[in-house]
Amino acid sequence: MAVSSGPLIAVIGRHGAPGRLSRDSVTFAGFRYLHSVQRGGGEPVVVAPRAVTHDEGCALLDRFDGLLLLGGADVDPASYGGAPHPSIYGVHPEQDRFEIHMVRAALEVEIPTLAICRGIQVVNVALGGTLIPHLPDVPGHVDHAPTKFPAGQDGVLHSVSLDRASRVAGAMRAADIIGASFHHQGIDRAGEGLEVVGRSPDGLTEALEYHRDSMWLLGVQWHPEDTAERDPHQQALYDALVERAGSRAASRFGGGAAHASSRVSATPAG
Repeated sequence: MAVSSGPLIAVIGRHGAPGRLSRDSVTFAGFRYLHSVQRGGGEPVVVAPRAVTHDEGCALLDRFDGLLLLGGADVDPASYGGAPHPSIYGVHPEQDRFEIHMVRAALEVEIPTLAICRGIQVVNVALGGTLIPHLPDVPGHVDHAPTKFPAGQDGVLHSVSLDRASRVAGAMRAADIIGASFHHQGIDRAGEGLEVVGRSPDGLTEALEYHRDSMWLLGVQWHPEDTAERDPHQQALYDALVERAGSRAASRFGGGAAHASSRVSATPAG
């Protein structure tokens, strides 16, 4: 895809282990996410996790116009007072700490934020909420992941019912949607300032939003990027993030998104 002159979207990258293609560990973001941002007219920039203070996190995010938190491995139960569970995998405390800092910084600088799968869980934990460590332990749950999780590439499709008055439903232009689901943990107690606005048929929280008029923060438990190319309702979530980011850029810098995109000297992702 061509380089966009649209708003810059900070995409928090994942840690990857060194291997044959790289002698060092790497930071990466999947093209499904990046292409979804690009289709919406934004320019995604992958941000490497690191140790930051709150003020440093605010200064970092304030260079961008929007924030995207991705899916990935499990959140460390210690971060929300949870107990270890044999199903938990891929815990990376530095990644957790960085993303929690980014959530709290996003609220302070009021940057539009979309949180996907693990991202919604990080948002919830950052605001004092808790997680269900392993959904198969909960009686009556529907399938939220392939049978041999985490093997495989495609999620399970299931319905989600959204509050019709919610920002999530407004962004998607629909209240009853089908989402691609790929997770074994879920939201338990919602964090401070977060409202549950979507549920799956088994009652599991599927969408959260932060209710401050000046702060646009939406979190969804499914993966809209998995079906966004063929489902306009899913793509609309990314479009809404880019639109909000563009409005923020225009209001802060006067020259619109194209002017704002010159602020960060970095190699655009994608």
